[in-house]
Amino acid sequence: MTSGFLYDERFLDHDPGAGHPERRERLIATMDHLQHQPWFAGLTRVAPRRAEREWLETTHSDRYIDRTAADIARGLPYIDTPDVGVSRDSFDVAVLAAGGALALADRIVNRELTNGFALLRPPGHHAELSMALGFCLFNNVAITARYLQNRYGLAKILILDWDVHHGNGTQHSFEEDPSVLYVSLHQYPYYPGTGAYSETGRGSGRGATLNCPMPAGASDDDYRQAFKDRVLPGIDTFKPEAVLISAGFDAHHADPLAQIELSTGFYGWMTERMMEAAERHASGILISMLEGGYDLNALPQCVAEHLRVLARIESTG
Repeated sequence: MTSGFLYDERFLDHDPGAGHPERRERLIATMDHLQHQPWFAGLTRVAPRRAEREWLETTHSDRYIDRTAADIARGLPYIDTPDVGVSRDSFDVAVLAAGGALALADRIVNRELTNGFALLRPPGHHAELSMALGFCLFNNVAITARYLQNRYGLAKILILDWDVHHGNGTQHSFEEDPSVLYVSLHQYPYYPGTGAYSETGRGSGRGATLNCPMPAGASDDDYRQAFKDRVLPGIDTFKPEAVLISAGFDAHHADPLAQIELSTGFYGWMTERMMEAAERHASGILISMLEGGYDLNALPQCVAEHLRVLARIESTG
């Protein structure tokens, strides 16, 4: 079997406005770089589909979905907060992005693919039940987790979020649910202000949220130690039946929106650890999707490193 790669040019149609960091050029630059990699043609391309309403409703309120569609149709420049800029196609693109993650999940759970990565936008992990936030409209990874549980009967889902910003929306979606382990490594204190060590879940979900806040300037070694001390032991205790990755690449040292100092190669190291965890516990099921990453040189290189490891291509460097 091979690794899957999901992308569609319609993801470029979401326009959050002039000067916005989450711009279409992120995907254009990444695709240009990937198409020059000798192994890229060996990946299996996966086409997205629109997410059915029932799956959006597993994570977002009916009122929020309807309001977002109506406000975009009315031509409003943003939804809820000015950082979530939108254009006339943004609702359709966000529904396609959410459905793209589900289409990739189908192929992997049905064993047509070994694992896969979705190069999609807008990102999702800041989106709350009833609020858009942090460039995000629909929480792609949270919707995918519920899809795996409700469509395929996978009881225990791991979400590892290595985006430099804490995934407040994802944490809040599952903080009372012991069936989803949410693990996040992120700069702290920083936007959006959540993600302290003390946030471990609530009620029956206490202990199923594992935050690893990192200070500005944290390095590969700091992240490696967090994996050794907290992340990997937590995953091994939980024993997930599927591994999802909120794959933001904005903790790279070149990224303009934060101050974490990860190298390009370290994204390969984290990918290897997650593949090993998936093989130990989840029959290899691993589904990754793009979140942040805003430097147009670093993002393509990091995505390529992530994909290269997923596809088990030996490094030539």
